[in-house]
Amino acid sequence: MRSIAAVERLAELGVRRISIGTALVRDPVFAATAARDFADLVVADVAARDGQVKVNGWREGACVAADELVAHLADLGYRHLVFTDISRDGMQVGVNVEDYRHIARVAGFPVVASGGIASLEDIRALAAAGPDVIEGCITGRAIYEGSLTLEAALAAAGS
Repeated sequence: MRSIAAVERLAELGVRRISIGTALVRDPVFAATAARDFADLVVADVAARDGQVKVNGWREGACVAADELVAHLADLGYRHLVFTDISRDGMQVGVNVEDYRHIARVAGFPVVASGGIASLEDIRALAAAGPDVIEGCITGRAIYEGSLTLEAALAAAGS
């Protein structure tokens, strides 16, 4: 999302999570307003490779370190964060739980882990990190390619 009008429309429709990504860097006034006015609905969507934030579908560097942006999110009013490890996304190489621990510590709240989930062991490892570190996870390719099922993933997460 890149406008308050769009966020308002989705909120009126009953959407439970509204992602703010590129605008976190490119339009900080909008990003701050969205967090202030819709704190329960908006989720910061940060993608990084080698510690550097990428925007516009991961095609462009944002010239900002992931730690710097993530540390600022709570000050803006964000309470939810999807953090994508671009180097692992879609690769099914497994997750780096320590990276997510680090990001949660920097943010001051749990994250939704995205990138690299390949197996139920990855889901279990994320769940074992605890609710103060991991709010949830996103898996696409592993389900799409049949490496795991949603039912098995939910069971592995303890849901």
